[in-house]
Amino acid sequence: MRSDLMKKGLERAPHRSLFKAMGYTDEEISRPIIGVAHSHNEIIPGHIHLDRIVDAVKAGIRMAGGTPVAFGTIGVCDGIAMNHKGMKYSLASREVIADSVEIMAQAHPFDGLVLVPSCDKITPGMIMAMLRLNIPAVVVSGGPMLTGRHRGRDVHLVSVFEGVGRVKSGQMDESELCELESSACPGCGSCAGMFTANSMNCLAEAIGLALPGNGTVPAVSAARIRLAKHAGMAVMNLVERDIKPRDIATREAFENAMAVDMALGCSTNTVLHVPAIASEAGVDLPLDAFNEVSARTPHIASLIPGGPHSMQQLDEAGGVPAVLAELARGGCAVNLGVMTVTGRPLEENLEGVRICDPEIIRAVDDPYHREGGIAILRGNLAPDGAVVKQSAVAPEMMRHRGPARVYNSEEEAQEAILGGRIKEGDVVVIRYCGPRGGPGMPEMLSPTSAIIGMGLGKSVALLTDGRFSGGTQGACIGHVSPEAADGGPIALVHEGDIIAIDIPARTMTLEVDEAELEKRRSRWQPPAPNITSGYAARYAAMVTSGATGAVLKK
Repeated sequence: MRSDLMKKGLERAPHRSLFKAMGYTDEEISRPIIGVAHSHNEIIPGHIHLDRIVDAVKAGIRMAGGTPVAFGTIGVCDGIAMNHKGMKYSLASREVIADSVEIMAQAHPFDGLVLVPSCDKITPGMIMAMLRLNIPAVVVSGGPMLTGRHRGRDVHLVSVFEGVGRVKSGQMDESELCELESSACPGCGSCAGMFTANSMNCLAEAIGLALPGNGTVPAVSAARIRLAKHAGMAVMNLVERDIKPRDIATREAFENAMAVDMALGCSTNTVLHVPAIASEAGVDLPLDAFNEVSARTPHIASLIPGGPHSMQQLDEAGGVPAVLAELARGGCAVNLGVMTVTGRPLEENLEGVRICDPEIIRAVDDPYHREGGIAILRGNLAPDGAVVKQSAVAPEMMRHRGPARVYNSEEEAQEAILGGRIKEGDVVVIRYCGPRGGPGMPEMLSPTSAIIGMGLGKSVALLTDGRFSGGTQGACIGHVSPEAADGGPIALVHEGDIIAIDIPARTMTLEVDEAELEKRRSRWQPPAPNITSGYAARYAAMVTSGATGAVLKK
């Protein structure tokens, strides 16, 4: 056993003494020792209940003959960090989370790992560590929050962000907004909808690194506790059979995950996290792979925020297994032979699986859209690519041409939108918000929600070298690469320049001739960095492009 390095033999008597100081018995020490990495804290709704999930995981490990050892990591709540300096630390936290799990599992050689995240950067960070370490491991998340109810309709966190714009535009008064904020998030769990957290927890399941149900079983459900116990038992099977994460996370498995991504209309943040995870597995996953998979994968589930259906409804309809089974039935190139953390190939996991509600998960020959939920755009404004959640774009905005309204920070843009200075037809450009320029590639949920709340969602586009929350809807194009801080073309846009967006053609064009762009390029000077000390400054110095997953330089 790997843990023998810290517990077996005469020379490890001091090590065993330290275990015994914590109350471990000789029997417990002799068993496989399983690390349980979690991010329980009291600042993230998706993590407030993870202590219960961890207890269930530990019970499962003990039932299967192992000894669980829990330890914690940090976590950032993107919603609470949104639209202020805190958001500059959100994406950057992914690397700290991965590093902290690696440090713990190398300093204390566990025989296996169970990773218990729930939200945004924490899930991909833990999976990156899982693949970097490559010891038997299972992911089990805390599960999605239930949707709230407000005056007879389903609501969620993004409803509140959009409510700010509605108050500013006179469509809602402040008393109703107060009522909405009290009902939109009814309890624990990752925010209700196919936002980043739930997207990544579904994709962990689709890759095969989490058990069926991981992405959709509600946080408050007893089934979530049972799933956590099964995860604890599953890791013991993987330890016994020496099945490691890289045996599971192959190129074929990542293609399955991208297919589920397209079928569900997941967050654009998956285009950052999936390549970063693949990199840790030694799998090359270029941006163009997303377009290739999108072209052959229909969008068959229309989920909040781009559609009407909730995560709970997706779960009741059969969840990720039903989506995979339907894609396989429809000939959408699902790889059924890949191994999973059940210890069985995907094909066996899907035996007998069916769609339980064809209104929630449609057949591949009756999709919401013929192509998948995400598109990669290129052009003279984004030579290295940009990303849009096309399943959440209104039909009239799939092609758009309009004048640029240019802002060098999210705060400036937000003030202009809420101040009524953005008009129908405009293209809002928010730059110097990339991985280096932000730093940390801040999410733009506040301005995108403000556009919707101000009634401009079907007439205004927004593009940025930053990124978007999974809660964003509309013609919002992010990850524009190269970023402005690196002198990318987005840095050369002037107020009033015409920008043409053609999502079906996968293009985004700045209608300024090359000679003029060269003049502008010769005069361009990089701005002073926003943060000059501490972790964010170190991150900015080491981070790569959003087009490569914003991983750190090797």
